[in-house]
Formats: sequence, C-alpha cells, structure tokens
Amino acid sequence: MATDIKFGTDGWRGIIAWDFTFANVRRMAQALADYINENAPAEEEGKTSKIFVGYDRRFMSDMFAETIASIFRSNKIDVILSERPVSTPVASCLTLSKFWLAVMVTASHNPANYNGIKIKLAGGSAPVRVTKEVEQLLDQNTILSLYGQKAERKDLTDVYLKYISSRVNMKKIKAMKGKIVMDYMYGAASGYMEKLLPETRVISMRAQHDPTFNGIQPEPVEKKLADLKKEVLAKKAILGVAFDGDGDRVALVDEKGTYLTPCVLAAVLLDYLIKNKKLKGKVVETFSMGYLLKRIARKYDMLFEEVGIGFKNVAERMFLDDVAFGVEESGGYAWKGSVPDRDGLLVALTFLEIMAVTGKKASQLCEEVAKEYGSSVYLRKDFPITKPMDKAAVVEKMRKKLPKKVNGHKIAELYTADGLKIILDNDEWVLIRPSGTEPLLRVYAETAVKKDTQALLDFGAKIVGPYLK
Repeated sequence: MATDIKFGTDGWRGIIAWDFTFANVRRMAQALADYINENAPAEEEGKTSKIFVGYDRRFMSDMFAETIASIFRSNKIDVILSERPVSTPVASCLTLSKFWLAVMVTASHNPANYNGIKIKLAGGSAPVRVTKEVEQLLDQNTILSLYGQKAERKDLTDVYLKYISSRVNMKKIKAMKGKIVMDYMYGAASGYMEKLLPETRVISMRAQHDPTFNGIQPEPVEKKLADLKKEVLAKKAILGVAFDGDGDRVALVDEKGTYLTPCVLAAVLLDYLIKNKKLKGKVVETFSMGYLLKRIARKYDMLFEEVGIGFKNVAERMFLDDVAFGVEESGGYAWKGSVPDRDGLLVALTFLEIMAVTGKKASQLCEEVAKEYGSSVYLRKDFPITKPMDKAAVVEKMRKKLPKKVNGHKIAELYTADGLKIILDNDEWVLIRPSGTEPLLRVYAETAVKKDTQALLDFGAKIVGPYLK
C-alpha cells in the first residue's frame, strides 16, 4: 500500500528512508508535474512558466532535488536546478518574476532524519487550494522518468541577495558600529550575512555544512540559543541572529543576551514600519501569537485578524487581502513591499535598520514597545506524543473539562479553530494544540509577568497530561 502523502502547515515532511523515500518523492514529483502542466501560464511577454528546484543541506537533499528536476524534464517542463544548497527564501524570491513556481527540498527546522518538500508560488507559500490539488493528483498518472533527463544547473543566490539589499537601507546598516553574531545552525543560509556586510562585522557560528546538524535540531527557539547568548555577551555584540535549517525562520538576541520573543520582535517591526514606512492595511497573525499586535492595530485603526497555525495561512491572506503585516509564532514575518513569505535574513536586516535609523540598542527598542503597548512575557512548552491525534476530537474533550476560571481570571473567549485558545478577561491567554509538523503537543502562553505566564503553562500541562500516556 502506497504511503499517504499530505501537506502539513508548510509542505510535506517525512522521515528519510521511512516515508520520505525516492519512491515517494517520485510520486510527488509526478503529481507536481501534472499540476504544473495543467496550470502553468502560457509563455507570453511578461509571463514565465519556468520552474525552479532548490534544496537545503540535509542528507541527500541534492539527490532528491535532482530526481524531481529529472521527472519535470521528462514531462517537458522547463526547469532550472540549483547549483548549490539555498535557503527557502531564495526560492520564494525567484517566483516573484523569474519563475512561475519553485519546489524546495527541505524539512525546515525538523531534526536531521527528516526531509520534505515545499511549494512556492508568486513569492510565497502555495495556498491550501494548490497543495490540495497536488495531493489529489498523486498516483493519477504513471511516473514519467526518462533516462538522461538532466536539468540545467544555476546558482541564483545573488538574485535573491540583490533583491533583499533593495528592501532595506544598507547604507545605514553598513555605517553602524558593532559586531553581529550569526548562528546559522548548520543551515542553508550560512554565509549570507557575510555577503552583505563586511566580514569583520560578522561573527559566525555553526556555519559549516553538516547534514546531521551536529546533533541539534535547527530550530531558532530560546531553549536552543544558549550558545548564541553566550557568544553575544562574550564578543560584546550589538545583536545575535539565529536561522533555522532552511533560513526562513529567525530569532534575535539583544546586546544583553536576552531572547526577543516573537510577540515582542513582531511589535518592534510593525511599530517601526507604521511610523517610518507609513505601512497601511490589515494586520494578520496566527492563533499562537499574542496581544501586542492587536493593540498596535487598534491604535492605528488597522484591521486585525487571527488565522490558523502555519505561515501558509498568513500567506493565503496576503494573496487574497490588503495585508500590511503578517506573522506566525515560530519565527516567520512578512510585510507589504517585500516577499510575501518568511525570510530570516530580511527580518534581521530590517531590525538592524531600525537600530541604525533610531540610534537605539535592541534592548531599548523592546523597552519602548513595552512602555507604549504593554509588557509581554511569552513562553512555549512542547510535550512529545507517541501516536497521531484527532485534533478536533482532542480539542473538544479538553474544552469540556475547562474550569470557569483560570489563574483567578474568568474565561472571556474560547477559540477552537486550530487548537484550544483560552483568552482571559485581562487579555492574557493560553493555547493548547497538537503540532502540524512534529509528534508534539504544544502549550503557549502570554501574560505581562513571567510567573503568571509560567502558571498558565502549568495549567496547560495539566490539561494535556492525559493525552501524553
């Protein structure tokens, strides 16, 4: 029986040699080829039907990508295969003008034994309707793989770097003093910052190519940033930056070695873009984000919307609506006037621009946001699970067992569209949901004080306890 292939919150992922196999990659490649041949625009002036295939540094990513490109060629599709590993934002950027669609072989922040495939279209993640159509095309036609069908190879990284440089004030950034520590987590974006700034300004960590990620999971979350924090303090750097395995997610550490939560970082970005770039439109965030952006949107009379977890849901709103700023909790940010997709390098450079333009340290920028919009202490805890869950059924069971008060506060609102989000009468909240990409139950919480946030996490841990056995 063939493996059931499904797209999750951002792409299809599986364990290498278990479900992410050459046989399944070929099935996916043929479904993609069928979708492309049915939907690609005709070659006309100003339009392109070319396809780009990129890959990250994971084990055998280059060979999986070569297989996909070969099947595309066999299906008479005009395809370019990357000459070297690239970050996912490179693929997204290339679909703005040079390519109609891009396929990335990557499992993003997942452990080294995983690999996966992402689809990029019009500068961002392919909408759900596209991935659903690709799923429906699986096994509909015989896999066409002809001998000797090798794709042309090109290194197009410079196209992306040139584009990114045009989105920020590089002159101001280059004029800044101070060093920046880059934790590349052995990922595909290694060396990108050095191509844009003088190498004397950049201190790199974990930049070498290691398909095993030296035993770490390349995910830029606080519990994995201890070494980055130490290096920032030891080198007296002005900022620390960490990317995930494919370079679309990012985390920042200020000059004091303090991790900037996604809630705070997003607020600094949005506040600056509104005040200095006259950003207008709707603010969109995933359910796992907090109250700061809602307060900023309210102050500037901007529409505000929460969507399901996964940047693909943010990207879909950016396709369909006048979205000014979109963000997800796991380190993905995008805004009007740039690629409508996550881009770790763009976020890091924009934050450096904010520092350069305002003349303020990273910690000062965060303090100003807290003073204007309120304090935010945001925490997340992950709990491993041993078997798949029916998300809707689990959420309903948890909802029925909720008390009338949590941490002394009445429950003001309940959301069950993507997990169970409990919003209290003082704006504080806790979210419980199964992950869409890993065998985990996640608990998120945000309050103004750390002890209260921890109390909400402890409450969430009690709720999920029965489902961990």
